[in-house]
Amino acid sequence: MMFCHLADANSLREICGGLASCEGRLSHLGTRIPSRSTLAYANGHRDWKLYERVFHQLYEFCVKDLALKTKFKFKNPLLSIDSTHIGLCSEMFPWATYSRQKGALKLHFALDHAGYMPSAMVITTGQYSELIVARRQRWEAGTILLFDRGFIDFSWFTRLSQQRVWFITRVKSDMRYEIIESRKLENGKDETVRFTGRTSRKKHPGLLRVVTIEMDNGEQFQFLTNNSTLAASTIAAAYKDRWEIENFFRFLKQNLKIKSFLSTSPNAVWTQIWTAVIAMLLLRYIQLKSQVNWGFSNLLYFLRMNLFVYRDLWDWLENPFAPPDPVLQQPIPVQEKFSWS
Repeated sequence: MMFCHLADANSLREICGGLASCEGRLSHLGTRIPSRSTLAYANGHRDWKLYERVFHQLYEFCVKDLALKTKFKFKNPLLSIDSTHIGLCSEMFPWATYSRQKGALKLHFALDHAGYMPSAMVITTGQYSELIVARRQRWEAGTILLFDRGFIDFSWFTRLSQQRVWFITRVKSDMRYEIIESRKLENGKDETVRFTGRTSRKKHPGLLRVVTIEMDNGEQFQFLTNNSTLAASTIAAAYKDRWEIENFFRFLKQNLKIKSFLSTSPNAVWTQIWTAVIAMLLLRYIQLKSQVNWGFSNLLYFLRMNLFVYRDLWDWLENPFAPPDPVLQQPIPVQEKFSWS
């Protein structure tokens, strides 16, 4: 399945045929060429949770080895949470049908801004909203979450505050609140507020903070947070950095095989998606480890052209166009003549 994603194979036939063409070097990996039926059976019956565990172990290794930090001065973990939609044919994937004629999957991600690597993923069918999945997640105290207005839920805000998990989101236009304290900024204002709606006040009776930033063209952006220590400019800059999760979705969908599937069973689909995210994490790790400023798509393209080439990976990453060291020329042995009786 890693070959499927990295080599851009579109079917079981292409996977098995592509691996068969590299059989001599494939044996050095300690594996054999699978038949199409064996690969299809494995995808349908080998538990996808195996690949989920591999992903989490790989992520822990990458974080420990790279030791990256966010571009902000605060030391808190900074995560963006969001989901992306994958449409499916309801006739071929009846288990993914969420309306009369539509089928879909949702991939719910948490993106770590220290390296912009995926730190967690939950796969659901299209009937589950982002908020339902987010309520079931747990984050360590001190984490700062970035999310859009689709995640606004006042009772969830209360629980996050009790767990000392900070959040930054946008203010809804119909949100009702009273201003307790207001501080003027150079390009806006910083306000301490309390909800005034009957339901919102009951679900979140505590205080929150609204930061209003006015752009040069007169457009205003309002951010809602439960963090009272970060500077207003930092809050606005952190939310702006949330756009990186949209770039992550674009790279994932454009470069790896998650929009068309090799099989229609749920286990095979989950397996293909988890292996795609593992490939994404590996590519991001290589990109960050290299001293060359590789673009993600360029890196994948050049790796795709050199999957089974005998080169030192790190040397190749630093100088991909340099020829390998020439092999020392050995004298051609002389073939002796056979003596026939």
